[in-house]
Order: sequence, then C-alpha cells, then structure tokens
Amino acid sequence: MAKANFTRELKKELIRKGLENACCKTAALSAFLRTTGSVLRQGHLIGFEFITESEFVAEFAIALLEDLFGAELKVVQASEDARNGRNRLVFQCLSDRSLYILSELGIAERRGDEIALNFGIDPYLIENECCRRAYVIGAFLGSGSCVLPKIEDTRSGYHLEIVFSGGQAAEDFCNILASYEILAKRVMRKGTDVVYVNSRESISDFLALMGADAALQKLDALAAQKDARNRINRVANCLQKNFDKSVLASVRQIRAIEKLAQAGELDGLDESLRKTASLRLEDREASLKELAERLNVTKSCLNHRLRKLVKIAGGLPGGEGENG
Repeated sequence: MAKANFTRELKKELIRKGLENACCKTAALSAFLRTTGSVLRQGHLIGFEFITESEFVAEFAIALLEDLFGAELKVVQASEDARNGRNRLVFQCLSDRSLYILSELGIAERRGDEIALNFGIDPYLIENECCRRAYVIGAFLGSGSCVLPKIEDTRSGYHLEIVFSGGQAAEDFCNILASYEILAKRVMRKGTDVVYVNSRESISDFLALMGADAALQKLDALAAQKDARNRINRVANCLQKNFDKSVLASVRQIRAIEKLAQAGELDGLDESLRKTASLRLEDREASLKELAERLNVTKSCLNHRLRKLVKIAGGLPGGEGENG
C-alpha cells in the first residue's frame, strides 16, 4: 500500500476517534507543534506557526487550539509543493496570548526578561497514561508517516517514522515508546531527528498504542497475505531446486547409459541393470517414480541401480564417475 494513502487513512482514523480529556488534548497539541511547528518572535510578541500538507489535520489542530485556549489562527501561506503537487499550508498564532499557550504546552516560557525554550518533552504533560498515548497520537498527526510493503515486492518493507526538529524531544519520545516496549531508533536527516520503527511487530504495537484499530486490521491482513505469498514462493523455490537436481541427475544417467551402449557394455550387465538402462533410454522424460512403478521396484532400489550404471560408465575410458 502506498505510503501517502495508508498514512492519510491512519491519520483520518485517529482524528475521527478524537480525544476526550483536556489534559490529553493539551498533550496531543504540544506534540503536534513539536513535530510540525516552530516558535516565532515579532517585536514584543512571541508566538508560533505550524506547517501541514493536510487540510483535515490542520482543522484538527485548529479545533484543539480553539477548544483549549480560544485561540484563532490565520493562514499566512497556502501554496502547492512543486515536488509532490500537494498543498502546503502555513498557520500562525501571534498575539498577546500566544506565549501563554506555548507555556501551557511546555514549549516556551518567560523567565524575567528572557524567553526560555524547553527542548525536551515536559514531564507534566505526560504524567497520565492517557496523556502519553495522546502525545504519541499528536506527534504522528504532526509529522508521522507509515509505509507498508507491496505484497508482490520482496524488496519493500515496513516503516513508520516521526520527524522532530530537536534531538532532546526525539530522545524523550523514544523513552515514551520504550515504556510500552516499543524499541524505536533515531537517525539524523537533513537537520532533523527522525524516530522510526521498521518491523511489522513494532508498527503493530505502535498502531495498537494509538488505538488505530482499522489501520491495525489492514496491517494484519496485508501481513497475512504477504506471509502466505512468501510461503508459496519458498515452496516453489524448493520444488524448483529439487526439479533442477532431478533434471541434472537424469541427464547424467542418460549420458552414462549411452556411453555404456556405445562401448557395447550393456549386454554384459545383469538383467535388472539392462532393464533399467533400456527403460531409462526409452522414456527420458519419465520421473523416478514412474520408472520405479514400471519396473515394479521401489524408488530407492531404482536409484541404487541408476547410480551403479553411472559408476560403471565412469570406469570406462574418459568416464566421469558419479560426481555431481
């Protein structure tokens, strides 16, 4: 499934489920701004802006700000990203109350005449388990993406990531996930810190943590299909290898019998070997099972006779023995 499609469906599901408590909404909004926003200063005013390509995600963030703080945002830019053709929306909050909002969200606060930024996740915001879960949801809505592998493509894999602008917040977020036994990794990419998980099990746990039941069902269904396809491919590869071995053995046996015939050695063989050699030459495409049934012997017995014929031929001048 394409990255954009699954991510879009997942974010829509999270928004539809919503958040009940004010504390959870605060945690989610803080995480959202951590992952897609930045702090602004204009004259004596301290505020923030956030950027998103998704109108429904923007509506969710705006609704949280209005619900919690009665804040109004304005669109300062709406353009189309030339790289992917999607809209790029920039919203801004710059007023006498915007610093108070940042303080409540654990992002910035006034200390005397200075403005101090908090680069980590405020522990107060995630004291309750419901708030930790909400923080994870807010972070994913901000800059998260999830890609699932294509069933027919063995090279594609599972990958979920969230982009943070700072290393301390990314580290704190990894610690939140670790408390749920989800071991995430970090990597620097173009000046940002990316927290990611790339195993089916970890992504499944991540979706379950956010309560994304529909997305989790799609993940499980795709994983089952991919596992079934992989099993079929493994069986097919195994059968092909066995077939290749069988073909090589058959060619080696026929060449040995032809050599014995050319050397006039077939008449000197005992009756069982002569019958075996004759039948093998008569039907070169027959399987060992078919030959054994016609000779009224077991496959093991037939194999023994054929190996003996190859060995005898290998003893003739220019023989190859039974190697290979």
